[in-house]
Amino acid sequence: MNPSPRPLRVVAVSGSYSNPSRTTELVAAIAEAFGRVIPIEVHVISLHELGPHLAGALDRKRIVDVAERQLQRIEAADLLIVATPVYRASFTGLFKYVFDFIDQYALVDTPVLLSATGGSDRHALIIEHQLRPLFAFFQSLVLPLGVYAQDSDFEDYRIINETLTDRIEKAVARSLPLVKSSFHERLEAERTLAGEALAYS
Repeated sequence: MNPSPRPLRVVAVSGSYSNPSRTTELVAAIAEAFGRVIPIEVHVISLHELGPHLAGALDRKRIVDVAERQLQRIEAADLLIVATPVYRASFTGLFKYVFDFIDQYALVDTPVLLSATGGSDRHALIIEHQLRPLFAFFQSLVLPLGVYAQDSDFEDYRIINETLTDRIEKAVARSLPLVKSSFHERLEAERTLAGEALAYS
């Protein structure tokens, strides 16, 4: 009898510098939506917490263990959910700084759902002109629909706009076939490696 497959490892990265944060709430809501349709294990990385541990490191060898473990979680994710607040027409500097340390080939074919928050809908194209090119560089599987939220979609840092909730559900539904296919391929690769290791043990 084959064991049940492990849950999908979801890593949600919030590029916000503040706590509480609309951006962190957004990635958590997207992860929760995935959890309603597929078994997942969620780990949220808030740059509000991670940033101080980076301590101005100029290369990965100088990163302290607590930050290194977070980078490894990003690289091992079955699904990445990333979000940044719009800051001076782009993602936050710390968001880019973190991904500068990620191995160039670690995210090849990893599904990535892009999301962002901003003061108004005028900033919604950040997903297309900033985030999508970044993860195209990593050769990630950028999922079809991104999710943009503006300040008026929240009250006390909680989502109150049903239209935003509907967008999240639609983005998850459109992404699910690709996420499942990628996850199945990853599980098959893990089983193959495990079989080879057993054969040589």
